[in-house]
Amino acid sequence: MPAYDRVVLVYNPQSSGDGEQRARRCRATLEETAPQLAVALKATEYAGHARVIAEEEARAGRTLVVSVSGDGGYHEVVQGVMAAGDGTVAAAPAAVLPAGNANDHRRATRERPLVDAIAAARLQHLDLLRVSVDGDAPRWAHSYLGLGITPTVALELERGGKGSVREIVTTVRAFSRFRPFAVDVEGEGERRFDSLILANTTEMAKYVTLSDGDPADGLFEVVTLPHRSKLRLLAYAVRAAVGGLGPQPRTDRFAFRTRSPLPVQLDGEVLDLGSDRGVTVEIAPRALPTVV
Repeated sequence: MPAYDRVVLVYNPQSSGDGEQRARRCRATLEETAPQLAVALKATEYAGHARVIAEEEARAGRTLVVSVSGDGGYHEVVQGVMAAGDGTVAAAPAAVLPAGNANDHRRATRERPLVDAIAAARLQHLDLLRVSVDGDAPRWAHSYLGLGITPTVALELERGGKGSVREIVTTVRAFSRFRPFAVDVEGEGERRFDSLILANTTEMAKYVTLSDGDPADGLFEVVTLPHRSKLRLLAYAVRAAVGGLGPQPRTDRFAFRTRSPLPVQLDGEVLDLGSDRGVTVEIAPRALPTVV
């Protein structure tokens, strides 16, 4: 029996991308190539609505929830299908049809056109990152958690706008203003970093190759850049963009405590961590059924 018989395409009609057009084209194609599937479009109406839609659809059963978005929109959908589950695996499969700025997750996992994968209705299971902050309800990341230069640039992009020229200007401005940060790493004590990335994907920020990892191997990569000069930070960024960073340490758990307020990026979403907050990141093996 196929894993689902209904597909819901979730998009943001206020997005600067072409999410609605891509969603409509996807529905039209699926109606021709996979007429056995019922396909519905659902537009979000407010921030966080994609999560609500995904949870409702996951609880309804036998539905594939597709986020027609970038990594941030998909992040919301993943929260929803996980909220409907048992805390270890999503209650419904989810996938992303890229219509955003970076689209890192889809680019790193893509094996064929998404409409073909949807029509085939054969599931694969990918790992997620389970992120717990001092006993709060867990959040889930499909790709990475980033501290340091990563969320700093992301916040500047939100203020300065996206688009190739503006992105370059904004990134340079963020780089010039960036300051290192300190956290207490479990088992190691205080460490100062320019960048700390816990990655379940091989790519991020459109151009950066983090590692040669596998999003379904039960481990995530710990990509660190201890504080050095800004020249060293620039060399690190160039290396990541041009040739990749190569193999990185892998683990299934990493914990730290903040020493001061810090922004953290989960996939495409930026959150604020307060001072003296304990953060534990664990792998959730095979938690996300999907089509790639």
